[in-house]
Amino acid sequence: MTPAAAYTAPTAPRMGWLSRAEAWLDSKGKGAWIAAMVLGFVFFWPVGLALLFYMIWSKQMFGKNCTRRNPMTRHGFSAMKSSGNSAFDAYKAETLRRLEEEQDQFESFLQRLRDAKDQAEFDQFMEDRARRAAEEPEAREDA
Repeated sequence: MTPAAAYTAPTAPRMGWLSRAEAWLDSKGKGAWIAAMVLGFVFFWPVGLALLFYMIWSKQMFGKNCTRRNPMTRHGFSAMKSSGNSAFDAYKAETLRRLEEEQDQFESFLQRLRDAKDQAEFDQFMEDRARRAAEEPEAREDA
């Protein structure tokens, strides 16, 4: 036997079928996990329930695809990573700052809009209540 033939390259430990299935579903993304869970519920409900619990427990549903988790890593890349061009990096930082400011202003506008709608609904309720209260004594006097 030659020395080259005697040497075998180290291999990764053999994965079980569950580990292979998990790796395959991970490679396909969140949709594959959801499809597997739905199919599990359709064919044998305990399998679907087990998959649901596993996805929640292992944070599969709220993992790497969650864009709100960290604002610095939205869309899978670091927004503040340097490109090597200082002028572009300054422009990018200013643009991101401006966009965040506009987003904050828009969110505060939406909150003011919701508050105004709530206030209008409350005022309408109070007017209807006062009108009904004014009508009740008239109805009592007529009776």
